[in-house]
Amino acid sequence: MSDELRSKEYFDERATQEMAQHLKSQERPLNETLAYACRILAMTGQEAGLAGQITARSGKPNAYWTLRFGLGFDEATPDDFVEVDQDLNTISGHGMANPATRFHLWVYRNRPDVQSIIHTHSPWATTLATARQPLVVAQMDMAPLFDDCAFLGEWPGVPIADQEGVIISAALGQKKSILLAHHGYLTAGNSVEEATYLSVYLERAARLQVRAQAFGPLTPVDPTLAKEAHDYLLKRSIVQATFNYWSRQTDRLPGLK
Repeated sequence: MSDELRSKEYFDERATQEMAQHLKSQERPLNETLAYACRILAMTGQEAGLAGQITARSGKPNAYWTLRFGLGFDEATPDDFVEVDQDLNTISGHGMANPATRFHLWVYRNRPDVQSIIHTHSPWATTLATARQPLVVAQMDMAPLFDDCAFLGEWPGVPIADQEGVIISAALGQKKSILLAHHGYLTAGNSVEEATYLSVYLERAARLQVRAQAFGPLTPVDPTLAKEAHDYLLKRSIVQATFNYWSRQTDRLPGLK
């Protein structure tokens, strides 16, 4: 072994190549992926009655798939998704969309890169939202959110009309997630898997922040190192492999379909 210290770039490139070789993505129909995402959210304690929402672009202009209104995340099966148009008319499937998914339309219109959106009132993220506190990235597991989690400091009301969508999408900007004061959170991913991954890590980050604040003010991670960790932890192979792991976990849990 050489005494020469190799750069982090060397190991990053090597790991990326090996992950591409060994961490194979699992192809699923969109409705099955959405169902797994819902069950992952339930498994990680993010159900919020009927307030939780998940959507994914359908491929048609101004249309998306979403869990039919009236079901919780833990009940979702691949047959429980409806495709709706920009007026929330059901165009495929049976049932109706949650009326509060209307604000998702504005995010999709402003962000061509976004393929899936998750919004819920999970316990720990909602604790930060209730206290009107932005996220502070102070630990490595929080790094996927570094400089990628916006904050909306005022609540525009129940998002069932267009104005709420304008406000929320503008506050999100080009970031992948946002904490909504007095409300909850939203994640916007380039896939259902990424939106789910961000949701789980945002809830975990909020839990860490709330608990750590009992010991005093938080010290943010060095920005250069945080950006480096952000990019590494959001590699597609890591996101996909993590989603597949969580999916296997849900298959083993009693009470989840």
